[in-house]
Amino acid sequence: MQREITQRIPLLTSKGLVNQPGYARKPYWTYDRLDIRASSYRIKEWDYYCVMSPDFGLALTVADNGYMGLDSITLFDFVNKTEITKSFMQAFPMGKKKLPFSSLKGDVIVKAKAYNLAFTHVGNARVLDVCVKNFSGNQTLKANLKLSEEPRDSLVIATPFHKKYHFYYNHKITGYRASGDITLGSTVMKVEPNESFAVLDWGRGVWTYSNTWYWANAAGMQGNHLVGLNLGYGFGDTSAATENMIFVDGIGHKLTDVRFEIPLDESGKEKYLEPWRFTSSDNRLTLDFQPILDRNSNTKVLFLQSDQHQVFGEFSGTLVLDDGSVLTIHNLRGFAEKVMNRW
Repeated sequence: MQREITQRIPLLTSKGLVNQPGYARKPYWTYDRLDIRASSYRIKEWDYYCVMSPDFGLALTVADNGYMGLDSITLFDFVNKTEITKSFMQAFPMGKKKLPFSSLKGDVIVKAKAYNLAFTHVGNARVLDVCVKNFSGNQTLKANLKLSEEPRDSLVIATPFHKKYHFYYNHKITGYRASGDITLGSTVMKVEPNESFAVLDWGRGVWTYSNTWYWANAAGMQGNHLVGLNLGYGFGDTSAATENMIFVDGIGHKLTDVRFEIPLDESGKEKYLEPWRFTSSDNRLTLDFQPILDRNSNTKVLFLQSDQHQVFGEFSGTLVLDDGSVLTIHNLRGFAEKVMNRW
């Protein structure tokens, strides 16, 4: 079953439960922290952007996860297969970061001694401003990026967990065109809109303590078409809808379940830098994924843990659109990840 929501409704009922689980192409559910019945320690809110050019990329996170806040900046070098990450944590923000209740409006501003981050709306575009002192040695990282040409369709899900009052409300916008500059020390990296694309992952919800999720996202030109992918599972009870969707020139084509097949060694441990395979239960997606770079970390703080593998690479294979036509893609740049959290 894939229940599509097509009109505005409250996200939560008066009892704090998801009003109508499902998916939408626009954020029709209205979110308000004050409607949540769970403890404020359990509320998790974040804005995540990832911008990718052929040779480099930039990922930015501002998160208020109840008892822990996180601001994170990652610069990717796809040529040399390296990355640099700087993360800054805060104790018990519990809403003090004042992240917007809407994915379509409201700005995110973080000012600290060592860094500044700003995600703002300027006209029909989003602007990302970054400044991080001593990002690599004594070199400062700066970025000013404009994300424009927002696609008509995006992927929005309202998903309950099996535990009462727990839910995930998520808006992923795939296929922004990105332009601007990223500067590290004296090195300037030009972000050109004809070859650079971005995704916004806007998440709000109350999560259970232990979770493992899978997520993949990609966007780029395939011939004369802008093609995007959003694939994933592990985000709660997806019986009403999955978050799997193909985008072609901004139009969404909904899929059912998608399986991530990560190669394993003889002991059953994932080999993240070996080729992956993706298939869908409706036989509308068959993809091979060739990894380039694994951004991995395993952070443990007291009873909290986050074991992450975000693997960047290229997707190739076939996609079947809603009208039955078959689209073949080659070397579509994106990422696929497996993340285990105890939070």
